[in-house]
Amino acid sequence: MEYQAKQVFAKHDVPVTLGTVVENAEDARAAAEELGGRVVVKAQVKTGGRGKAGGVKLAADPDDAVARAGEILGMDIKGHTVHRVLLAPTADIAEEYYFSFLVDRANRNHLCIASIEGGIEIEEVAKTNPDAVAKVSIDPGVGVDDAKAAEIVAATRFPAEVADEAKELIKKLWDVFVKEDATLVEVNPLVRLAEGGLEALDGKVSLDENADFRHDDHAQFEDTSSVDPLEQAAKEKGLNYVKLDGAVGIIGNGAGLVMSTLDVVAYAGEKHDGVKPANFLDIGGGASAEVMANGLHIILGDDQVKSVFVNVFGGITACDAVANGIVHALELLGDEANKPLVVRLDGNNVEEGRRILSEMSHPLVTMVDTMDGAADRAAELAAAAN
Repeated sequence: MEYQAKQVFAKHDVPVTLGTVVENAEDARAAAEELGGRVVVKAQVKTGGRGKAGGVKLAADPDDAVARAGEILGMDIKGHTVHRVLLAPTADIAEEYYFSFLVDRANRNHLCIASIEGGIEIEEVAKTNPDAVAKVSIDPGVGVDDAKAAEIVAATRFPAEVADEAKELIKKLWDVFVKEDATLVEVNPLVRLAEGGLEALDGKVSLDENADFRHDDHAQFEDTSSVDPLEQAAKEKGLNYVKLDGAVGIIGNGAGLVMSTLDVVAYAGEKHDGVKPANFLDIGGGASAEVMANGLHIILGDDQVKSVFVNVFGGITACDAVANGIVHALELLGDEANKPLVVRLDGNNVEEGRRILSEMSHPLVTMVDTMDGAADRAAELAAAAN
């Protein structure tokens, strides 16, 4: 969120004003008084377009700050509910700029995008006047040194009176990008104040979760209040799970196989009251009893799920190991396993895997040889349970 991005900026000496965060309107009074009375009240949600959505309002005094905070708290902005607002002192702005560093995946590079025409209309500027938006490629092996910072300043056409300061600020923002393992660092607007000097008036930072092991402090930035509780539980168990709005729970090994499974279930569901997949869940290469039990526990905890489709292709982990995992998972879950499971096994040691499941003769388990047939059966069972 913006207030967190500003905390990260301050850590790397980027000029910012941190302001005060409150979660109920009445607390805005004391915060505004401390900040000088006249403040900007800004919704704190992880999405852009807050200003256009009415999530950024000017308050003339502490009483007005309470009223404006009351209007913003609880708002829905692009599917994000506002639970907290940031109060910041007003700034006398001379000019607004746009600045960002991001990962340029298409070119396997980093990229700086900047413009001296920043602010809430930057998207429109990019469409109608693309020449006003500078794009400078950055070699990750070299980074942003004095020469690259000067190149960015020249390409963006920063005014001469702020050019030197802009070079130093750009290097500090690069420190944020690299040292925090970010995939995006964005400042909009980066402002030139009337009394002189540059300041990051807003901030957006996206962090690479793959680098979390290097940053214990990044855990504080996670907003668990906006995360689906099932997704949070799956994350704590190390599962790759995404909640969807459907009735057929999906378990597979490998992201590509799981995505294909979503497609075939959605297609099959068209014949069975339009039922859809309930989730994406990739248990990866290992399908041990514990992993399978964890996956089933998460899926069965979704009240929308009426049936479960376990679709596994045996590779490094053979089908017999997967079958044993399913058997032991059902034993571990006990009465919690109360919805029909359709299992399709194929690949390495498939015959042995099918034999193990057949001998188990669990009343909830149905084996189907083909992926399409299994998807159809799972959709049929889900529709019948609705």
